[in-house]
Amino acid sequence: MTADDDHTPWTGYTPVAAWDEAMDVEGAVREPYARVYAEIDRMSGDDLYSRAEALANTYLAQGVTFDHAGEERPFPLDIVPRVIGGDEWDIISPGVAQRVKALEAFLADVYGSQHCVQDGVVPRRLIATSQYFYRSVAGIEPANGVRVHVSGIDLVRDQHGIWRVLEDNVRVPSGVSYVLSNRRAMSQMFPEMFGAMGIRPVLEYSRRLRAALAKSAPEGVDDPTIVVLTPGVYNSAYYEHSLLARTMGVELVEGRDLETVNGRVYMRTTAGRRRVDVIYRRVDDEYLDPVVFRPDSALGAPGLVNAARMGNVTIANAIGNGVADDKLMYTYMPDLIRYYLSEEPILPNVDTWRLEEPDAREEVLDRLDELVVKPVDGAGGKGVTIGSKASPEELEQVRQQILSDPRGWIAQPVVQLSTVPTLTDEGLEPRHVDLRPFAIHDGDDVWVLPGGLTRVALQRGQLIVNSSQGGGSKDTWVLGGVRHRGSGQHPPESRVELSGMSSVPQTAHPEDYVAGQQAQQQQQQREQGGEPC
Repeated sequence: MTADDDHTPWTGYTPVAAWDEAMDVEGAVREPYARVYAEIDRMSGDDLYSRAEALANTYLAQGVTFDHAGEERPFPLDIVPRVIGGDEWDIISPGVAQRVKALEAFLADVYGSQHCVQDGVVPRRLIATSQYFYRSVAGIEPANGVRVHVSGIDLVRDQHGIWRVLEDNVRVPSGVSYVLSNRRAMSQMFPEMFGAMGIRPVLEYSRRLRAALAKSAPEGVDDPTIVVLTPGVYNSAYYEHSLLARTMGVELVEGRDLETVNGRVYMRTTAGRRRVDVIYRRVDDEYLDPVVFRPDSALGAPGLVNAARMGNVTIANAIGNGVADDKLMYTYMPDLIRYYLSEEPILPNVDTWRLEEPDAREEVLDRLDELVVKPVDGAGGKGVTIGSKASPEELEQVRQQILSDPRGWIAQPVVQLSTVPTLTDEGLEPRHVDLRPFAIHDGDDVWVLPGGLTRVALQRGQLIVNSSQGGGSKDTWVLGGVRHRGSGQHPPESRVELSGMSSVPQTAHPEDYVAGQQAQQQQQQREQGGEPC
């Protein structure tokens, strides 16, 4: 680029009606993005595209992929990071921690004395009709009182710049492997900028997770054996399962590797049986124990629930957490925060109509063409209808679904998700994003991973960011960490090796095929297209 050429990758970048996180409506660069803007401004368009291509090739070579319509594709990582100021994060982080503490208290209550029902905070019918409330695990007391060991709280930023909670994920939240992989790749792509900006680290996640799991071991176990339970290599999230097991330094097992004897869980090894104390499971509740749940499941092991009830093994996250994920329960979370913590919510919800309430249902049915309607148990963007983009036939179908099952649906106004600069075929353009911060609860403290998974809708005007709907991701940079100025060295995170970064094996023993197909059919009902859920 010559000195008299004032065309840069930013030329033509114009924020849309939504809150743009990089620029205000006058085109002025917001402070957190100042360094990123200046760095990209010095590049030519060809340089930026060549870096983006190198990034994509790196992901493909490392096997960082997701399943889309039966095809393995590299998970799209945009070259432009999302930047969050330290002052903003100092609101988000305690807001997420507060949410997790309230969810933890609710789950302990709902599987115990149900004081929230007796005191009229939550209707009894709401719990009784939730498909994820399991009476079979009522009364099980975790060793250190933790049921939500790992959570993913989905946040959006509305058109006024206000951070809001979109939904809670405390069953088997996924997607953190992309956070770790994104950081590793981006810190190598922009080492000087990364080191000079004081970006808070994320690669300590695996250490934090292992420590929390160890603290959840049954009473009297000082050196617990921890395993990661996966549905198997055919599962679309297997890359994450493998990465976490390797970076934590624990065994990755399948259900067929486990057995229960006299209320204790063992894994089969070449040296014989070895007792298991903590299972970090990545298998949905209904497939964990064929004795208690689905008898046709080959993904778990018979007797796990009984072993947990006897206090001989810890299952993380706890079975039955899904009752707190219910999108109808989400509408009660502000009240539950006040009830359990005696605090005002730090992060507000998105305004939501409960369609089982007649007045709310009537209003929503009159305004279907301007609202968003969601199934209460949906994931990955599946079943979501944006009224303004739906055809008359689709709106009529939604109307009938609401009338036939009001409990199964909620409605929300269209939130113009905030936008961030994203590299497209036409250059840098604003694209809508959400954010999933991951939190780890060890019984004493809730630690929130700085940043989390930013999912970006790659299509212009698209508001659904899920990868199964064509979305991608961004590395999320939270400012306020240690700066490394002028050292000439890569920042510490760029030097951290992720032993799980190698490609996922694409072959398996022929006998694995039947179990693998069952895994894919069962588990991917919720993890559609490898979608973080």
